[in-house]
Amino acid sequence: RTRESLAQTGDSLRATRKRVTENVEQTKRIVTERMGHLRENVLTIPNALSLARLCSSPVLGYLVVTEGYTAALVLFAAAGVTDVLDGWVARSFPSQQSMLGTVVDPLADKCLVATLFLSLTVAGLIPVPLTALIVTRDVTILGCASYIRYASLPAPKTFLRFFDVTLATVKFSPTVISKANTAVQLGLVAATLAAPVFGFVDHSALHAFWYLTASTTVLSGLTYLFTKDAYQFIRKDKS
Repeated sequence: RTRESLAQTGDSLRATRKRVTENVEQTKRIVTERMGHLRENVLTIPNALSLARLCSSPVLGYLVVTEGYTAALVLFAAAGVTDVLDGWVARSFPSQQSMLGTVVDPLADKCLVATLFLSLTVAGLIPVPLTALIVTRDVTILGCASYIRYASLPAPKTFLRFFDVTLATVKFSPTVISKANTAVQLGLVAATLAAPVFGFVDHSALHAFWYLTASTTVLSGLTYLFTKDAYQFIRKDKS
């Protein structure tokens, strides 16, 4: 009887182990399928243009602090062209759209703006409080976006998945006031870069531009923090 009992126990354990193994494999297949439906092609022209704009930021910062204002103004204009082009391509060709683009495009703009504001402040062309306000707003939004990205990840939430650019889990949509704020900030940067080139440094119009930029920066930051339409979780079911 003891042998029979041990044999039955062994059979039961083997059956249990088999069921557990099958359940684990099934769970792996389900997770793999779901993750596969969330992945997307990130090798697009708009993403390449946004990356080029992102890479131009440190070069622009260097040109400003070394007083190469003419070259900085030309490069800034070229960066502006890439911003227009990536949006046009994404709207005109649906195959060139990606969830990553909704993150990289505004991220490139923010890095460009932050770098130029910091360097122009070092050069004494933009006041410190305005730059501090802009950087604080952008850092706060970046922190919130990181939390939303983490919350949108399917289980298991891992470090590698968080930074997997092909895994689209959330779509960020800029608000109207945010778009206006970006335009105002870029306009101020362009005017400030042009000031030493064309000789209107410390003009009263630039001072008025500072207050306008501060106002739109605060308003856009508040809309991002209190408007749920700024982001949307992606749920792709298997068809």
